[in-house]
Amino acid sequence: MIRLEDITRRYGDETAVDSLSLEIAEGEVCVLIGPSGCGKTTTLRMINRLIEPTSGHIFVDDRDILSLPAEELRRGLGYVIQSIGLFPHLTVAGNICVVPRLLGWEKSRMVDRVDELLKLVGLDPNAYRDKYPRQLSGGEAQRVGVARALAADPPVLLMDEPFGAVDPLNRERLQSEFARIQRELKKTVIFVTHDIDEAIRLADKIAIMRDGKLQQFDTPEEVLNHPANKFVHDFVGADRALKRLVRVRVEDVMRSPATVLDGADLLTLQVGAGRRRFAYVVEPDGRLIGWVDTLGLDEGSVPEAALTRVVPADASVRPDDSLRDALSRMLGLGFRSIAVTDRNDVLLGEVTFAAVEDAMTEGDEHISNLPPEGAA
Repeated sequence: MIRLEDITRRYGDETAVDSLSLEIAEGEVCVLIGPSGCGKTTTLRMINRLIEPTSGHIFVDDRDILSLPAEELRRGLGYVIQSIGLFPHLTVAGNICVVPRLLGWEKSRMVDRVDELLKLVGLDPNAYRDKYPRQLSGGEAQRVGVARALAADPPVLLMDEPFGAVDPLNRERLQSEFARIQRELKKTVIFVTHDIDEAIRLADKIAIMRDGKLQQFDTPEEVLNHPANKFVHDFVGADRALKRLVRVRVEDVMRSPATVLDGADLLTLQVGAGRRRFAYVVEPDGRLIGWVDTLGLDEGSVPEAALTRVVPADASVRPDDSLRDALSRMLGLGFRSIAVTDRNDVLLGEVTFAAVEDAMTEGDEHISNLPPEGAA
């Protein structure tokens, strides 16, 4: 889908990008990352020709972009930047429709597209379409920026530190929303960040750069388990096991829960729990109520005091959450396992601490004899 062949960009005697070659498949998220001045943003800007390469070739769908008029190229690329860049004099709807209006879309089509995209990024169209940028929070403005980039349904999305200017809580939410949208739309995305955790969470492939040179181009799993050299190893950091948890979703490791209906007698509870000490208690429709500890219960009905009632949103995780989210929730609550529920609080399964430990150590190897720092 996108191919860079020996791309170089020089400024006088300084080389910002040095003979960079990459190939990004259709539907992949490629994250460019490295320390400041490594050439990642310069590379992104060469792809949409805000900067012209000194030498080399860039192909999108096997077309050399240097042979295309820049305006034609950019209309086929969505672009999201850290500073958002919303036009202050236009409403949310007006900002989203900038490119569709240039392409001559009919008004009814633009109205429908605005509502569709606002829903996609988690904003109520009735509440947001007529607002101005000054009326939006940082997180809301960034969502509108993503919607604007998607407005004309471009096959390629370029994102330059899109979540870098928002607070940590909104940043995490935006990352989750982006991951959800990408699973649905399957765009080809080139994403610049300085945050290795963000790269590992969102990328299909990571390109780690230093001083304009590519150090490693690989899947997050390979970068974590087999860093190409000491620079990559040090850049990723020592907590590789915890970072690995970001790549595993809860639904991939959850197991079937032991469940009983609310009001069950002890025998039913013991059968439902099997060999497990704890059983989840659910409504007839499967919604989670809480759990009960079978240890030390006498015969007969289960006393109310033995039942721990919970607010599901506070004591469970979702199937598409990461294992790091699950671990954080377990540690915060002091649990050895945690329920998995859907958006209607229906119990789907549980994740155990043992499953998290297995995921942390899977593929973990002693890293030795690494090539020297800076070697490719």
